Amino acid sequence: MCPTSCKPMQNPSDASLLRPAVVDDIPLIVAMEKAAEARNFVGQWPEERHRQTLSNSDARYFVSGGEQGELQAFAILRGIEEASRSIELKRVVVATPGKGLGRRILKQLIRIVFEEFRAHRMFLDVYEDNVRARHLYESLGFVHEGIMREAGERGGQFISLHLMSMLDSEYRSLEGV
Repeated sequence: MCPTSCKPMQNPSDASLLRPAVVDDIPLIVAMEKAAEARNFVGQWPEERHRQTLSNSDARYFVSGGEQGELQAFAILRGIEEASRSIELKRVVVATPGKGLGRRILKQLIRIVFEEFRAHRMFLDVYEDNVRARHLYESLGFVHEGIMREAGERGGQFISLHLMSMLDSEYRSLEGV
């Protein structure tokens, strides 16, 4: 069983943590993907691909801004319209990792996926060598499903990805609903 700390409960101060992204956010999103802290662990999409994905009704972009309006993080969910009610956390990037913002954002995303989108399953894949992220996902209640061998590519090298998921019943169990 998951410890109490992994419960994806919403902190009242996190109510305005995320907002839907707009087209004007895309240059900052692309810059965050290319930053040293992120580029080894997330895909690098050109602005045009982000524009297309943002305009797709099957995807949702969320951003988290600082007090001066700068972006501190972004996330992409896909599969919103899937009949299987299986939603993918395609990407989450935090500008300054290690300060707890990623955990707060993920808790909020999990709540959105299961409570607002009424998903049955939330899933993600994570680079095998991204130990910090894998630990975070596990601590929030994601279950390791398997390894997708050499499914990612970085710097001309193929890298395996870990597939992780959470079911709605597991979310409710964490919440005590």
